[in-house]
Amino acid sequence: MSPLAILGWAIISAQVMLGLAMCCATYRLVAGPRAQDRILGLDTLYVNAMLMLVTFGIRTGSTLYFEAALVIGLLGFVSTVALAKFLMRGEVIE
Repeated sequence: MSPLAILGWAIISAQVMLGLAMCCATYRLVAGPRAQDRILGLDTLYVNAMLMLVTFGIRTGSTLYFEAALVIGLLGFVSTVALAKFLMRGEVIE
């Protein structure tokens, strides 16, 4: 097997595993018993979505996917911090 074939199979298997992880995170987001569990599910979901875009970018060779992953990472971090602050204090902006 050539190294490119091995890389192709590795990327495909990583995408399948990331898809399964996204399904598990979606379950935790929907069925989480507490709000903290739902925030962690959302945090895991955006990280998995970001990594899925990175693997698509590696597979296709397009830089657009990497830029989209960067935007998702930044917005996801800010939203997680805002939701955690809202749960702790009841308000986001003081």
